[in-house]
Amino acid sequence: MKRPSPSRVITTLAVGFLTLDALLFALAGRFLPAAVCAAAAIVVILAWRRYRRALAELADARREMKREAESIRELLHTHLRN
Repeated sequence: MKRPSPSRVITTLAVGFLTLDALLFALAGRFLPAAVCAAAAIVVILAWRRYRRALAELADARREMKREAESIRELLHTHLRN
């Protein structure tokens, strides 16, 4: 079984903590702090998704650059041989 990434574990803990705080504040009748904690949990989720998307884009760009470098290397080798 594949282990979850450290960023996912930290994000899950943060969201769980903020959600628990929001629930406990709401049960105590403190609705403004509950709303702030719930909003913070949503912000953490959205930021983590944006972070993962940016990492995926960087990995794609890195693979594309590697392909281009290999293509240039092959072109130089064939040019030097002729």
